[in-house]
Amino acid sequence: MADTATEVTEKKSGNDGFVPQFEDGRVRENHVRPGAPIPPASAIDLDNLDITDPELWLRNEMWGRFERLRNEDPVHYCPESAVGPYWSVTRYEDIMAVDTDHKRFSSASGITLVDLDEDFSLPMFIAMDQPKHDVQRKTVQPIVGPDNLKNFEKLIRERTVKVLDSLPVGEPFDWVDNVSIELTTMMLATLFNFPFEDRRKLTRWSDVATGRDNPDVCPGGEEQWRTELLECLGYFTELWNQRVNANEPGSDLITMLAQGEHTKDMDPMEYLGNIILLIVGGNDTTRNSMTASMYGMNLFPKEFEKLKADHSLIPSAVSEIIRWQTPLAHMRRTALEDVELNGKTIKAGDKVLMWYASGNRDERHFERPNDIWIDRPKVRSHLSFGFGIHRCVGNRLGEMQLKILWEEFFKRFDDIIVTKEPMRTRGCFVKGYTEMEVVLVPKS
Repeated sequence: MADTATEVTEKKSGNDGFVPQFEDGRVRENHVRPGAPIPPASAIDLDNLDITDPELWLRNEMWGRFERLRNEDPVHYCPESAVGPYWSVTRYEDIMAVDTDHKRFSSASGITLVDLDEDFSLPMFIAMDQPKHDVQRKTVQPIVGPDNLKNFEKLIRERTVKVLDSLPVGEPFDWVDNVSIELTTMMLATLFNFPFEDRRKLTRWSDVATGRDNPDVCPGGEEQWRTELLECLGYFTELWNQRVNANEPGSDLITMLAQGEHTKDMDPMEYLGNIILLIVGGNDTTRNSMTASMYGMNLFPKEFEKLKADHSLIPSAVSEIIRWQTPLAHMRRTALEDVELNGKTIKAGDKVLMWYASGNRDERHFERPNDIWIDRPKVRSHLSFGFGIHRCVGNRLGEMQLKILWEEFFKRFDDIIVTKEPMRTRGCFVKGYTEMEVVLVPKS
């Protein structure tokens, strides 16, 4: 964790909401008060810009700041944030250079800006370096192998049909809860062989895991965060105990971990860390891309009409929407030695944030980067899944879920109308939606 001089507290300020402060009483001038106007990117002081300001992400107002960083300071040092200083890498090529250089940029100190307390660290293979990363990843990788994906396809389609057929037509409802969360939670329950009636617990634990400092998710702060994650550990420990001595190898993630040569002796917190990784990886990215699919097509109706007229474009559209949304906005690395990057010297031990959300909008790599363009050339070159040894293990499964959703959608509906601006997550790691009201138009 950061030292007490830089940890953030919140101070009530009448009707203005909360004023971000450091514990020593200094007001966080580089953060926006909730509800206050957000200055345009051209008016901000880049030297003190903290792009992690949650208000920017809640109101989708970070794009102009990213553009300034890409153009004026693509490897940017923030000297002071709630959890200490960090570097922002915002151009596509620089992000690729860091993401594929695991010799000099380590994941072992964490993949988010926040450092965890030593007594509640959550080791997980995405936050490990080689060789331990490789052997733990290989333990669970078969569940998203080609044969399993073929087996999952029929089940995913059956569930998608059932969910879409249950939706009200011609009247407003929340797409996030009724479709995005429901479909991804059912898939997660299958991957874990998790009690189906309790599957919404997985959604809650996913939100909690990435929402420790989000008052919308954990109003009780770190104490609530710890309590709920320990509840998660207790539940999954029971499932581990049921499967660890099974007579036959299981095909679910818990059994794979419990019986895997390189994971069977994990301590409880490492088990919890890997469970959280698999929950978040299988939940947040897909569910927020499912919502972005419908929201994005409302913003770019010509692309929607193009897709409706030619369903062979669905796979390309899926990749393009994942680029445009970038459901995990950044990943962190820690420099293992001094590194020169784009004219700046990153010192050993410095935190480095690879802003996938910015790299996916980099004008140097993508033409019309802010637009959805469903038949974009080289559409799969986006950064949303990462690159190198930490590339998302379940990317093909997520793409399959989105592809099937669009295929079944067009069999039933002519249009989907987003009736109001969606509600977004507060925070700069998971870039997603908490609510989106829509109205479905049936096929004529």
